[in-house]
Amino acid sequence: MHVAVEALERALALAPPPAPVRSRRLARAAVAVADGTVVALCAWLGGAPVLAATAAWTIALARYGLRRSRVVASPRVELVRLVHAVAAGAAGVAVGTYALDRPLPRPTLAATTGLVLVALAVERLAARHVFRALRRRGRLLRPVAVVGTGAEAVALATAFRDDPALGYRLAAFVGDAPPPDAGFDGTPVVPRHGKVVEGLQLVGAEGVVVATTDVDPATCNRLVRRLGDAGIHVELSTGLADVDSRRLTVRPLGRFTVVAVDPVARGGRPVAAKRAFDLVVAGAVLVAVAPLLVLVALAVKLDSPGPVLYRQERVGRRGRRFTMLKFRSMVADAEAQQAALAAANEADGPLFKVRHDPRVTRVGRVLRRLSLDELPQLVNVLRGEMSLVGPRPALPSEVVQWEPELFDRLRVLPGITGLWQVRGRSEARFADYRRWDLYYADNWSLGHDLAIVIRTIPAVLSRRGAY
Repeated sequence: MHVAVEALERALALAPPPAPVRSRRLARAAVAVADGTVVALCAWLGGAPVLAATAAWTIALARYGLRRSRVVASPRVELVRLVHAVAAGAAGVAVGTYALDRPLPRPTLAATTGLVLVALAVERLAARHVFRALRRRGRLLRPVAVVGTGAEAVALATAFRDDPALGYRLAAFVGDAPPPDAGFDGTPVVPRHGKVVEGLQLVGAEGVVVATTDVDPATCNRLVRRLGDAGIHVELSTGLADVDSRRLTVRPLGRFTVVAVDPVARGGRPVAAKRAFDLVVAGAVLVAVAPLLVLVALAVKLDSPGPVLYRQERVGRRGRRFTMLKFRSMVADAEAQQAALAAANEADGPLFKVRHDPRVTRVGRVLRRLSLDELPQLVNVLRGEMSLVGPRPALPSEVVQWEPELFDRLRVLPGITGLWQVRGRSEARFADYRRWDLYYADNWSLGHDLAIVIRTIPAVLSRRGAY
């Protein structure tokens, strides 16, 4: 084994970097070129010295780690660092031009700085979408090993396998025995009490993710030291699968490092702000689309016999039942026909979904595709029965089949849109709905709501998962 490792080390020293490493280096270089081009263009448009501005802001971007994928994995973190880097670059431009006895006028510097910030934010957003698309195709993935072979380790490995957009490819497990999940048969297992560094090099792993619930503290500390000394990137999971990272703060506690979890607001100003947001937006949208509501109502009435609005009992916050409003998209006796379609149900759990449901009318199919059937729910929002953003409104027949944990989603109002709308719509499984609803109820914030509302627009326009 030792001889084989020495031979491998010699080969690695002489050979060019493997293709995935070269691809990521090219990607970083492409981002650097794009950053420089954007800054130079903004400097030219703003009337600032192009060379000085490009040099100052390029150095600032590198200094704030905006070329390292692990630093900018979160869009929020990337934006915060970008603001700091642009501010630092502006200071560099001001000092540099003053030192050269060519001070830049303040209006020119302010205009250029604003242009640089906006342009870089747009460029970085575009780059993020490009990289996510490439990763979904199996490109630019970093090979990593998961330390541990228990439940959390398998969950991490499953996430890497099912969501390539995360940017990781499972290269091996590090543990004393293979994982119990048969889905990972054939995946190499590096003994964690042996020559771990050499074993990771043999399988081509460039980093590790430690499932901390699967590894005792002494072994975890030893591995972190050894891997860090070997230059292998190490990440530690918290074991908190569905807690928003924005709620976490890492801090020292004596000789320990702990993660503090901020509570979620259940009352007070944040809830009042959410209610004000609902009232303002729902009221404004109702006024703006009033002519459209009239046209849709006429189309529904002329297309098939029955009422224009469909009223259905749903379960809201704290289990209170309310009547949810929708434009009718099915024949008038749709509920009576559901039993005959039970065999065609394509959903799992308590959900009922049929892709080509014969009960849907011609106009109803169009309304569903464009989510126009849900516009009357704005009235439910004004009444305080629903929110613009929240968990999917549940039927009473679904609630009686819930497991106890799922009742936690009733801590918040159901929403017209939510994570279920922007991520899966009708294609999602019940397990996905369950996870997304609980995640929202556990982590909601007004900023989170705004992000979901913005993401709902392209989700609806693309008609992804709607039927």
